[in-house]
Formats: sequence, structure tokens, C-alpha cells
Amino acid sequence: MRKNIVAGNWKMNLNLDQGIQLFNEIQGLLKVELSGEQEVIVCPPSIHLSSLAKSLDGSSKLSIGAQNCHHADSGAYTGEISASMIASSGAEYVIIGHSERRLYFSESNELLAQKLNTVLKNGLSPIFCIGETLEQRNGGTYFDVIKEQISEASFHLDGANYSKLILAYEPVWAIGTGLTASPEQAQEIHLFIRTLLAEKYGQTLADNLTILYGGSCNPKNAAELFAQADIDGGLIGGASLKARDFVDIIKALN
Repeated sequence: MRKNIVAGNWKMNLNLDQGIQLFNEIQGLLKVELSGEQEVIVCPPSIHLSSLAKSLDGSSKLSIGAQNCHHADSGAYTGEISASMIASSGAEYVIIGHSERRLYFSESNELLAQKLNTVLKNGLSPIFCIGETLEQRNGGTYFDVIKEQISEASFHLDGANYSKLILAYEPVWAIGTGLTASPEQAQEIHLFIRTLLAEKYGQTLADNLTILYGGSCNPKNAAELFAQADIDGGLIGGASLKARDFVDIIKALN
């Protein structure tokens, strides 16, 4: 059975004290209010990783993830953070290929393939993002875009390693714009992704892999999105910066 997961991506927000305060608020609410089998991942800026990992009390299904890592194990890459550094902090997950990394840092599918390799080699689980722009959506090429992103960056992996991935479909046109893919639009892409996985790795792996939706998900639309057959949770941006909103989204995943 695939896991139901909600992951919060804090992006470049909150100083250390603010991050610890928010994390403690989230953890406190989850202890009181979460009764289901949902798993929760918080992905803060890298300076928070160690502090938040040490704050875990083990009473809720809460884990820590990083927002990115370098593709090399170590070296003269000023300002970068390696997968081994992330693992040593106590984090367990790494977001790879977020649309903002693809857009602002020109990350290619080839580079993302290297990053996936590095993350897996260091015992971490990748949250691998794919998604189309508004131009690609309106031009009707979004299926081709999704297929290319997945196949070029991740289909070199064998089934054993692929089963360690979490995929996140993020329609780029719905991130930070206030727009949201309809539940039917999101389900269409999630089913398409699962079909691609079945063709490559077999139906069992495809059925068991978690695929998240990321694109202006909030407490008001979360339940309708999560009710779709192939949507297993969400990768949450802005709403993850408010403890009450984030926990309400998690509770919508039943």
C-alpha cells in the first residue's frame, strides 16, 4: 500500500528562531489532533535541519527533509550542501527538481538524474518534482513535458531504487498564482504518471508509489484534491508556513 503524505516546503522563509517556533506549533497540534495514518514531512531552509531534527519527540509521524542538495559528494562548490551533510543533520528526505530550481537555477533533467543518484546513495528519500508551465498547459504539450521530465531524469533507476522515490506533480502555473488545478485536472496527470510507471516498472510498483499534488493547495480545497484516486497527499508551499492551515490540510488526508 502506498503512503499518504503531506510535505511542507518552507522555501526561503523564517529565521532560525521563527522556524523552531513554527515547527513546535505544528508538532504540538499534530500530537493532539492527528489520528490517522498520514505521514508529515517538513522541509525548511538548510540552517534549520539539525535543530528541527533534534526537536522531534517521536510522538507523531513527522520527519525532516531538505529543499535541495548538490549532485557531488563534496568539493569546491561554495554555498552548496551535499546529501551526506543533509543525512548527518537527521533529515530523511530531499526535494529534487522543484519548479523554482528548474526555472531560477536552470536545472536540467540530466543534472536532476545525478542528484537522484546522490540522494539515494546517501540513504535519503527523494521527493522528485515534475510539472508543466502555463504555456505548456495551454499549448496541449503537458503530457509530453511530464513524460520527458520523468523519463530523462529518473528512468535510469532500477525498480528497487525507484520504489524509494516520492513523486510530486506541481503544475507550475498554479504555484504562487492563486490558481489551482481542478481535482479532475490533477487526477488526470496523476493517473498518467502512474500509467508511465506501470509501463516501465510494472503495475505493482506503480500502485505502491506515492504521488503528491503541489500547486496552491490549501485547507479549503485539500479534501477534494486528496479524494482523487491517484492523489496520495500534497507538497504544500505557502500554507505550510501557518501551523493551523498546514495541520488542517494534513487532517484532510483521510
